Amino acid sequence: MAVSTTIHSSDIAEIVVHTPPVNALAVRDWYDLADAVRHSGHDPAVRAALVRAKGRGFNAGVNIKEMQRTNDFDALLGANRACYAAFAAIYDCEVPVIAAVHGFCLGGGVGLAGNADIVVASEDAYFGLPEVDRGALGAATHLGRLVPQHLMRAMVYTCRNVRATELHAYGSVLSVVPPAELRAEALAVAGEIAQKDPQVIRRAKEVLNGIDPVDVKRSYRFEQGFTYELTLTGAGGAHRDGFVAERETRETRETRESADCEEAADKGPPLSPLPYLAHTTTDTDGTR
Repeated sequence: MAVSTTIHSSDIAEIVVHTPPVNALAVRDWYDLADAVRHSGHDPAVRAALVRAKGRGFNAGVNIKEMQRTNDFDALLGANRACYAAFAAIYDCEVPVIAAVHGFCLGGGVGLAGNADIVVASEDAYFGLPEVDRGALGAATHLGRLVPQHLMRAMVYTCRNVRATELHAYGSVLSVVPPAELRAEALAVAGEIAQKDPQVIRRAKEVLNGIDPVDVKRSYRFEQGFTYELTLTGAGGAHRDGFVAERETRETRETRESADCEEAADKGPPLSPLPYLAHTTTDTDGTR
């Protein structure tokens, strides 16, 4: 399954997303994530929830290939509704949600992290919204919860990424740790919350949402309307088609290069004009 949940004895729900190769989620995956978070919050035994991912990065947003494989707007509408459901589930979850971010956190990943109560990240983590380059708009609402207003605007217009260390300086990322320590750090933060009175913590979550100056669900829905508009004008589809074509070309080239490397390996080391080098090899650990 793309989304799995483990309830630990410490009363922490650990929700893990794994959709290789880059955790770009299909419509069904977003709904499954929303259901997992929602069920965790409804469980009276759960005191905190952790959302993390396996693989190269935390989240690469929606599966654009799935969207462009359809001739109508069903996949686009599905992706928008599914993302809305997942983001809302994290925001509305009755218990605090900790997002553990590693590698890339792009597009929909920013929606997840931005709506989380607490974000911890690994040293290799970075955040960005490539939406403008994909002919879409969305999650600026959530990016605005992670970075200052003018930087958020610059990131939307230019599709620039920022590293977790920069967000840590703003206070939106609680801690930045080596990748190997990320899960332990996130569980430690969740564990600290889980030790508090669960009734008080649940009311605290309700209070903090109630005094939030931005209605994140309404704001995000407003953004999504412009994605529909761009699609109807043809601009959205053109950018997404270009992205898919570029990805397929890159994947074809990488496959060809990999095949060439395998063929060369089968033939053995090249002949060397210097006999004493002909049988010198390099092991995987870099030693001679």
